[in-house]
Amino acid sequence: MTEYYNYIKSLHLIFVITWFAGLFYIPRLFIYHIEANRKPSPEKEILSKQLKLMTKRLWFIITWPSAILATFFAIWLLVIYPGWLTQPWMHVKLVFVVLLIIYHLKNHQIFKKFQRDDIDYTSNYMRIWNEGATLILFAIVFLVILKHSFNWIFGVVGIIVLGILLMLGIKLYKRIRNKNPEA
Repeated sequence: MTEYYNYIKSLHLIFVITWFAGLFYIPRLFIYHIEANRKPSPEKEILSKQLKLMTKRLWFIITWPSAILATFFAIWLLVIYPGWLTQPWMHVKLVFVVLLIIYHLKNHQIFKKFQRDDIDYTSNYMRIWNEGATLILFAIVFLVILKHSFNWIFGVVGIIVLGILLMLGIKLYKRIRNKNPEA
């Protein structure tokens, strides 16, 4: 089984990448849907119909299958190397994976609401929400790459600083957008 390790790991990484692609893009589509909802008719209805279709295709053709396959190949890797489950870095990584799954499921709830035109979010909220996947991705990548040399203090401070920088970036973008609505 270990001779297939690199193939399984490669497939796991490919599906993690496509899963994150979906998780990065779905809130963007939610933002566009929120903004389209403010348009006058018939533009509002035309945009809403198109955004629902795009969101549905992204969610069910790319994001959900990628999530399932990434998880499948991750479990397969743990079956090959069960010793990883004794490693502290893996415990922390699995906590972030659980957070990622919760984030994914919450996006699914939001997706279902938007498909029903039940939109009670602001575009600014969705811009902040969109950064959740970014924070989880940073945490997981650093944990996996650094493993045993991971310094918890620097890691926690780094994630907090990244979160602050992302929030400042969102505020700056909002200020620029308010000055120039076409931005």
